[in-house]
Amino acid sequence: MKKNDKTSRIAKTAFLIAALCGLAAVAAGLGTRYAIWNFRIGLDILKWSAYGGVAAAVLSLIGLLATVRLVFKRGFLLALLGLAIAGALVFVAWHWMQLAKSLPPIHDITTDTENPPKFVAILPLRKNASNPPDYGGPAIAAQQHKAYPDIKPLILGIPPGEAFDKAIAVARKMGWNIVDANKAAGRIEAIATTLWFGFKDDIVIRVEQSGAGSRVDIRSVSRVGVSDIGTNAKRIRKFLAEMRQT
Repeated sequence: MKKNDKTSRIAKTAFLIAALCGLAAVAAGLGTRYAIWNFRIGLDILKWSAYGGVAAAVLSLIGLLATVRLVFKRGFLLALLGLAIAGALVFVAWHWMQLAKSLPPIHDITTDTENPPKFVAILPLRKNASNPPDYGGPAIAAQQHKAYPDIKPLILGIPPGEAFDKAIAVARKMGWNIVDANKAAGRIEAIATTLWFGFKDDIVIRVEQSGAGSRVDIRSVSRVGVSDIGTNAKRIRKFLAEMRQT
C-alpha cells in the first residue's frame, strides 16, 4: 500500500468516526426530547460521543499533517472536516464540564429564597419528576447566593396589575408555555423546554404590591437532574432584563 493511500485511509476513518459521533451527539438530545430513552442514557451517549470525538480529532490531525503537502488531494479535506467536527464535539463536552465544576449542583433558583413562589397548577404535571417541587431550604439558598448574588426581586414603579400583564408578555416572548395566569392571585405558571435535550423546567412568577409600585419574584426549577449547569439562573436573568426594558 502506498503511503498516500494509507494516509487517505486514516483521514477517511477519522472523518467517519467524527461523523458518527456527531450524529450520536445529536441523537442523544433528540432521543431524550422525544422520550425514546431516559435522559441519563442521553447524557451517556453524549459523553461517549465526546470520547469518540477525541479519538477522531487525533486521527484527523495525523491525517491532516500527513496530507498538508497534498492540499485538496488524497484525504486532506476529509481530515480537515473530521477535525472540525471532532473539535466541536470536544469543545461542547469540555465547556459543559467546566460549567459543572464552576457552578453548584442545584436546580432550583429563585429571586426569593426565604419565601419562594409556590407551584399550584403545575404540580400535577410534575408527578413523574425526579426533583420535588418543594424548595430545598437554607442549604440551597446559601449555594445560590454564592453562585448567583445578582438574582434578586424586581421592584417596579407600576401597579401590580400592569406588572402582571408585562410579565405575561415577557414570558410569551421568551417562548414559555403558559399553564396558568391567575391575575387575582398575582401568579403565573409556565414551562420552558430546553432546545437540545428538551428538558422541561417549571417556572412560577409572583407579582404583588410593594409600596406605591410592585414586586416581581420568579422561580425556575428543573424536573430532572441534580445540577442545571446554570440554565435556570440564565433564564431568570433574561426574564428580569426583559422586564426592565419592556
